[in-house]
Amino acid sequence: MKIRLSCFLLLFSCILQAQETKENYKFSLKEAITFALDSSYTAINAKRDIAAAAKKKWETTAAGLPQINASVDYQNNLKQPVTLIPSEFFGGTAGTYSPVIFGTKQSLSATATATQLLFDGSYIVGVRAAKTFEKYTTTNAEKTALEIRKDVIDAYGNVLLAQESAKILKYNKEKLNDNLEETRKIYENGLQEEESVEQLQITFLQVSNDLNNANRLVAIAQDALKLTLGIPLEKSVELVDSLESLVEENISLTLLNSDINIEDNLDYQLANVQIEQREHELDLQRSKALPSLSTFLNYGTSAYTQEFTFFDSSQEYFQSSIWGVSLNIPIFSSLKRSAQTAQARIALDQAETQFKEAKAQIKLGMTKAKNDYQYAIDKYRIKEQNLDLAERIENKNEIKFSEGIATSFELRQAQTQLYAAQQELLQSMLEVLNAKAELETLLNTPNLNFTNSQQ
Repeated sequence: MKIRLSCFLLLFSCILQAQETKENYKFSLKEAITFALDSSYTAINAKRDIAAAAKKKWETTAAGLPQINASVDYQNNLKQPVTLIPSEFFGGTAGTYSPVIFGTKQSLSATATATQLLFDGSYIVGVRAAKTFEKYTTTNAEKTALEIRKDVIDAYGNVLLAQESAKILKYNKEKLNDNLEETRKIYENGLQEEESVEQLQITFLQVSNDLNNANRLVAIAQDALKLTLGIPLEKSVELVDSLESLVEENISLTLLNSDINIEDNLDYQLANVQIEQREHELDLQRSKALPSLSTFLNYGTSAYTQEFTFFDSSQEYFQSSIWGVSLNIPIFSSLKRSAQTAQARIALDQAETQFKEAKAQIKLGMTKAKNDYQYAIDKYRIKEQNLDLAERIENKNEIKFSEGIATSFELRQAQTQLYAAQQELLQSMLEVLNAKAELETLLNTPNLNFTNSQQ
């Protein structure tokens, strides 16, 4: 019995461990992007948009393929209609009428009709428009994939920023606590003024408060990343990359020196597709003035009886069949079609004007994004130098303060300057990542879609 219980407990613990493993996620930045392209809420709906566009295309195509419809009609004349016939037809008195009932009380008919569109200009234009719509949806999905990538980079970087900030603040707090205790002992021995202790206490309390806030921001940033990735908030996520390594990987002189090809931009491609859509709309209005031709084949069977005997083998059914061609010729619409065509022409002109504006905006945006990326790199390098200088200044003032040469106020200023330099460097590192992601999004690089994990 004890052996069975031990085996059960071992099996149960293995199951719990397996479940716990499934609930934990561990990502590098590239792995997080790949995961988001497959599992984020935005990616899931984007895939559905692509699937819906494919179905819409088939819906339009199917309208020109054979259509078959069937109907079954059953009638029971609870009170059959009466028709009056001159009585003289039956040898009666002239000028009088006799009531007569025509037909049977019950009837059943089944009909099947097949139709085929032979020619319709609207159908031809509709098929082309459906293909263009599918192209628009696919291009928009590629843009969505790049936006997801950019959002993941931002969210991933924010978590690393919050973690690094908390780590630095914790170190600063511990160091400040040692300085405060040492200064307090010196003050108690009468070798330091009380103001020196108070100045350090001010700095210590501020750093402690900043550390508490940073710890809370870590949890918030992690939840934001989970939301971006499409992971339930109750799960845990571990990040593999460090902020410093990501920054060095994302400083690319090749990207800065690359030529701007506006045609690669997805907004440019979407604006171009928009013109195609407006052209189809104009063609659609023009096609409404063309005749349409269709054919049909009808087959039916009917039965008539006084009682419900339609399923009896002796019941007689009467067959019928019709084949025909229908030609619809638009002749006059009181200039309605002309007005609709004119509106479509105006919409096309507007789309072309918007396309010109979009090209200028995209080109300006690319130039600005490249400049922002260069500025972010330069700013990061400067912040590195500033931090090195701030550390040296703070270290000198700490030595001077311990030797009684510098005042506590001067030490506090040096410390505050150091802490600001630390946070500014972290922020500049995140700005490098985000600026590069923004530039890559505009340049459509890497070329992503929801079946392509290239990062």
